[in-house]
Amino acid sequence: MDSLADQALKYHSIERPGKIAIQVTKSVGSSADLALAYSPGVAAPCLAIQENPALAYEYTAKGNLVAVITNGTAVLGLGNIGALAGKPVMEGKAVLFKKFAGIDAFDLEIDELDPAKLVDIVASLHPTFGGINLEDIKAPECFWIERQLRDRLSIPVFHDDQHGTAIVVGAGLLNALHLTGRHIGQIKVVCSGAGAAAMACLEMLLELGVSKSNVFVCDSHGVLTTQRQLSSEKAAWAQDSECTTLAQIVRDADVFLGVSGPGLLSQQDVVNMAACPIVFALANPEPELRPELILEVVPDALVATGRSDYANQINNALCFPYLFRAALDCGASVINAEMKRACVDALAETARHDPRFGTQYLVPDLLDDRLLLNLPSRIAAAALRSGVAQRSLNEQQYRARLQALAETLRD
Repeated sequence: MDSLADQALKYHSIERPGKIAIQVTKSVGSSADLALAYSPGVAAPCLAIQENPALAYEYTAKGNLVAVITNGTAVLGLGNIGALAGKPVMEGKAVLFKKFAGIDAFDLEIDELDPAKLVDIVASLHPTFGGINLEDIKAPECFWIERQLRDRLSIPVFHDDQHGTAIVVGAGLLNALHLTGRHIGQIKVVCSGAGAAAMACLEMLLELGVSKSNVFVCDSHGVLTTQRQLSSEKAAWAQDSECTTLAQIVRDADVFLGVSGPGLLSQQDVVNMAACPIVFALANPEPELRPELILEVVPDALVATGRSDYANQINNALCFPYLFRAALDCGASVINAEMKRACVDALAETARHDPRFGTQYLVPDLLDDRLLLNLPSRIAAAALRSGVAQRSLNEQQYRARLQALAETLRD
């Protein structure tokens, strides 16, 4: 049998190379059609948009088109492999947008390492798209790039490596706490990792009610303490602690959140955690400690991973298609904290309302049709409440639209 790598290479090369293509959505079967599609008919929508830019959402594909953008500096677990080598991942992201939410996405691999220049390039492309999904850009530059683009543009800009991970982690944690009877304001959380995903996850945990004084963070040099010289992003999480290593700080922790690297958590570390520990070992493809090794020493641990071959996969695809679906449909200018929180709650509730809900089912499956029905309507409502939506959607009518879309995508 071919290896996974061999199968993947065949998958990407058979028939037409790659995974995406452009589709024409209007009839072009006659000279009259062509005259409407291009010259001279195309002048009418051009002039209408010149007079009222909002009409671009009525006369072009802008309102259902997202840019998936990377410079290839932090691709999956592969690191800084360059923009071109990251293209299969960005095409894959476009596939997920289409498969799960009916959104057209175009991948843009930009060969630019200077953050300021990258911001200028992306900002100059914004008329084409209804939203921008930043992907696989290394920290700390990704923080600055996202902030700059959010400040400059009036369309949603979302760095999925940060916020997508945080949203799914938040939903999984809420359900793990529900199952173990813990109060979120009292738990001790230890995070291994201090990059973009880790920082966003930690911010989300605070939003959900975790006390910052109970959060301890480790990077490759150990615990972030006030005795260390740290960047501003890391210094914000420094604690006045005598502990200097992960093994020391993880003792009696209720939650371990791993967004770092393989093998950094030991079985003894898990034994030393609080009873019924919650262990989210998310390093991919090889986690901080494999689930079977965690459960071998602490059978009642609640475990999540970033891998698809284990239960409780923390996968960004559980949220980003639905965030953008809602943002595009309600004309949101940003994806804000209220929308992300609504996504967390809807995702957690969707899992809890499934007969499979339990220690092996903290978050829904990727192919759960309920996600498209449940998440965008909640997110769009949050956008309207928080004042960033340009259009009000009737909830009943919107859910009917989403149901029809789900049936189309299923066919």
